[in-house]
Amino acid sequence: MRVTALVDYAVRGAYELAVEYPDTLTADAIAERQKLPLAYTKKILVKMRLAGLVVAQRGGEGGYRLAHLPGEVSVADIIRAVEGPLADVRGEPPESLDYPGDSQVLQTLWVAVRAGLRSVLERVTLADLATGELPHPVDALTANDGAWHRR
Repeated sequence: MRVTALVDYAVRGAYELAVEYPDTLTADAIAERQKLPLAYTKKILVKMRLAGLVVAQRGGEGGYRLAHLPGEVSVADIIRAVEGPLADVRGEPPESLDYPGDSQVLQTLWVAVRAGLRSVLERVTLADLATGELPHPVDALTANDGAWHRR
């Protein structure tokens, strides 16, 4: 899985909103705290608002806040809001793919990849990130030294 700048920035922005929940933050404040481009931050906040993850508030006390408790918003929710499904193959859902003959096992592989992503990204919530602690099954994946080395 390639984590795009859009996804990274969206998770970082959502993290800031989780830390400040239930208070609001301006796009400027989020961008400044995370050293993000302001235009990108605004684009991300609009996508998250359209997905129902954040609420925009106008006025002197305006800004953005999470629309739900931080424990109710997963990292997967954020990714889907800004980029769509977690795992597509050539833009198609893996369950709709059709491979010839014995290569049909590839469809099963792509469905398993999606399930693996879900097992991490749907389990980790903004509350977890705000407290700085990942759920044990997710954190345990990092215990192996090989997890920290690119291959």
